[in-house]
Amino acid sequence: MKDRLRAMFCDHLSVMRGKYLPNSKIADSSTRFCRSTFGVHYDRDLLDAPGAMMKQGLPDMELKWVHDDIRDSWHTGTKVVLGDLYDDQDQPLPLCPRGALKRAVADWQAHGLSPKVGIELECFALQADDNGRLVPYDAPGGVVYGTGPFADPLRFNDRIWAMAEEMGFSLDMITAEFDSPQFEYTLTFDDALKAVDDIVLFRLMAREIALEYGIVLTFMPKPIAEAGGSGMHINFSFQDATGANALSSGPRGGPEHMNDLARGCLAGLLHHHKGLAGLIAPTANSYMRLQPGSLSGYWQNWGGDHRNVTTRISSEGGAKARLEHRMADASSNPYTAVAAVLQAARLGVENGHALPPMETGDGFDSTDAKEGTAIDLSGAVRDLERDTVLAQAVGAELVANHVFMKAKEVRKTRDLEGDALRDFYVYFI
Repeated sequence: MKDRLRAMFCDHLSVMRGKYLPNSKIADSSTRFCRSTFGVHYDRDLLDAPGAMMKQGLPDMELKWVHDDIRDSWHTGTKVVLGDLYDDQDQPLPLCPRGALKRAVADWQAHGLSPKVGIELECFALQADDNGRLVPYDAPGGVVYGTGPFADPLRFNDRIWAMAEEMGFSLDMITAEFDSPQFEYTLTFDDALKAVDDIVLFRLMAREIALEYGIVLTFMPKPIAEAGGSGMHINFSFQDATGANALSSGPRGGPEHMNDLARGCLAGLLHHHKGLAGLIAPTANSYMRLQPGSLSGYWQNWGGDHRNVTTRISSEGGAKARLEHRMADASSNPYTAVAAVLQAARLGVENGHALPPMETGDGFDSTDAKEGTAIDLSGAVRDLERDTVLAQAVGAELVANHVFMKAKEVRKTRDLEGDALRDFYVYFI
């Protein structure tokens, strides 16, 4: 059989959508989908969401890609590609999350700076018990920073590592996290679009490989109530026209060595803290993780080498100088989440927002910050609606669709608890 093509995009719910296509599509090409996919919810409810055109005939949208973006797959006889969405007038689709990231990159490039991004993904491994109920993966010897068979008895992470190398992903790390069976995957820094393309495909690859071992690998923020949460930490810096790291002011990093660009980015992230939550912590389950004292990015604060602040400044300087935003979780669309963080940072630079003092509390028993995110998805959606400046920067139509769908999600999940709430999401994210 000739190689086929699996053409995909990551939608408004962070769900991968796609088609298998014949060998002839392994070229500069395209395929069509129903635009009203952007009105479909996790439970397959079809809603008249802004931009989805559900009551305007459910028209087509087109996914376009170029040959050079096609890559090998983790499945034999198949190539994979991610593309950009266009409307039926051949214009970029405003709802396209990948397009939102491209706009954010272009906005920074207008300042002569190219965003570099590195993403840390955390997740939990679940498996079915004898009754078919999902329970935590049986890894009783798992410890934080655990490696080897005690942390992963089935060794499915070995297969993920090997396949990542075959596909050309640049892995920085795989390790067990604090709560067994929790794992972290980190890819190395790259240009923003490539970094997010890679993390989107890596996340799908990891889930599909784990499933072959009977493991449901979920990037839900808190699938196990008594365990900790899983985040998607967004590390970023900027390359200037000379190829240097524009966030660096020398060989040493940390708060004592910040330059004006870093201060502006921090100020923007704090200024848009509440609005950001609605985009980058976008599920009802997100607010089980996003709590004070949980190392999750709840507080409107910043600091140095401090894991209990929302934006952390690396102590590394020079080429490795970076900011780490710790609020997002991978129930968010990674394109939208990175676009939102980059846009909030840019708005801080452009609008000259004041930077509050650095957090001095430990984040457990004491916190200087008095403001945090909303305590639930309903409040976060309202905060996002109020932050019209951030919404305009990310994309007004994309945000309007997101707000509508998440308001519906509040109602869909309000009576769900425990396994029922987990199972509303677990097979999709």
